[in-house]
Amino acid sequence: MARGKATGAAGNADKEGKPEKADKAQRGIQSVEVGGRLLAALAAARVPMPLAALAEAAQLAPAQAHAYLVSLTRLGLLKRDHVSGRYEPGPLSLQLGMLRLEQDPAYRAALPRVDALARSSGFSVAISIAGPQGPTIVRYVPASAPLHVNLHVGTVMALAATATGRVYCAFRPPAQWQPLWRAQQPDATEAQLADFGAVLQGIRERGIERSIDTPSPAVSSLSVPVLDAAGALRLVLTLVGSTGAIDVDWNGTAARALMAAAADIAAILSAEGPEEESPA
Repeated sequence: MARGKATGAAGNADKEGKPEKADKAQRGIQSVEVGGRLLAALAAARVPMPLAALAEAAQLAPAQAHAYLVSLTRLGLLKRDHVSGRYEPGPLSLQLGMLRLEQDPAYRAALPRVDALARSSGFSVAISIAGPQGPTIVRYVPASAPLHVNLHVGTVMALAATATGRVYCAFRPPAQWQPLWRAQQPDATEAQLADFGAVLQGIRERGIERSIDTPSPAVSSLSVPVLDAAGALRLVLTLVGSTGAIDVDWNGTAARALMAAAADIAAILSAEGPEEESPA
């Protein structure tokens, strides 16, 4: 019927016949957004926090923050340590974080190739993504033989001291890593920053970086970037082994295998087209 309800652009009109603005803010629940401020404050801090610190960071009165924290804890988004009284991410937060990560095409493509590389090489392999505090391990496949190094999911890699950190810096815009670099090395001079920049240029030219006996004695590693079709860094792959056992030659067996795995992942990303970058 002609008098039926209009659809499409004609349906988005107010009583005066004027079309509604496409960018008109949608109605939300203010209390949910306030609770989100507490979650955001905890995520930014990256350490368990007491009530007072969380309230201050979220710009809430402690009593108001406490009520929200009770509800967030009941939902499983947070949990409270009964000894220290500090709040940390809860099981539901972990599930949501893993769900987000598992939807990332680069991570999905990397999983089988990283597992295969660990089996074929006999060395540990780590996948790192850009996190708020720098490159963060999100997948760690341990070596077949014991390796005395403290690496696990959630480890944030030092920017200057690790091959992973240097690759991260080499393929990220300076504005995204220099503040972290300065925070990790508060006494560094401009000359040292320039020297570090020269190191990064060498990494970009080679497409691979290595660490020998640093930062952990008797442990060496090789790291390579995974870039998408636009040249943006999506992942850092790191092969880790005992010094002397792992071949860290630029053109050695381990380097070629690692670079081949990264190239395979990059090819899949290029075939799938542009995607949203992993969250930083």
